[in-house]
Amino acid sequence: MTWVGKVVGGVLGLMVVGGPIGMVLGTFLGHQFDRGAAQVAGGRVRFESGYIQQLFFKTTFEVMGHLAKSDGRVSEDEIRVARRIMHGMSLSTEQIKIAIEHFTSGKSISYPINDQLKRLNKVLHKRNDLLQAFIEIQMQALVATGPINTEKRELLWQISQNLGIGRVELAQIEALIRAQHHQGIGTEDPMASIEQAYRALGINPEATDKEVKIAYRRLMNQHHPDKLVARGMPESMISVAEEKTHKIKAAYDRVKAQRDFK
Repeated sequence: MTWVGKVVGGVLGLMVVGGPIGMVLGTFLGHQFDRGAAQVAGGRVRFESGYIQQLFFKTTFEVMGHLAKSDGRVSEDEIRVARRIMHGMSLSTEQIKIAIEHFTSGKSISYPINDQLKRLNKVLHKRNDLLQAFIEIQMQALVATGPINTEKRELLWQISQNLGIGRVELAQIEALIRAQHHQGIGTEDPMASIEQAYRALGINPEATDKEVKIAYRRLMNQHHPDKLVARGMPESMISVAEEKTHKIKAAYDRVKAQRDFK
């Protein structure tokens, strides 16, 4: 079963376009990636690809369940959001059933989260795009259910560490997801907030103008569409990468305007 394209495409589509339409668009793009992968794969490559996809899918929903239960109980909102993500990925009835089973399994206090994350990190060796997508899905679920409490935030940081995602990168992911989330519900774009703009760039307000410029250039280089395609992102997702760089530029422009430098 080729799921990873749908999962990654779905969450990126939701972030870029916002709402169900964005999720459907992203899922469609991801499906094209899955079809392409299935057509060119063969032998051992096909086996390894299938294993990666299943492990990514399994771990995604197990960790989502573990995060939901980390403060002692799973709320109705958390269940609703998890189901919305499952349906938004255009999963079949059987795949949704399996996803729910993984979510339930992850809620167990004995769930070996560190071992599972280390296994995922090893399999996705240096595939930073997929590692980021994994964190983005977890962050999307948390942001959609309201304020993130201490227990969940600490666990999310533990998850990020296991996948090699640092605090700066995690803060950037949260800033960009919150920006898109607020746009999706029709509130003022929080990217207009200077604090949000600094977080999106991964720097603090005390940074020098030179440090602001360096952070911006590093992020634009990191998310350049051509570089992402070279690392394995399907060309059909170029528009997604371009939109992400647009958000980064919007944050940079906001900081430049506040500091009045060119």
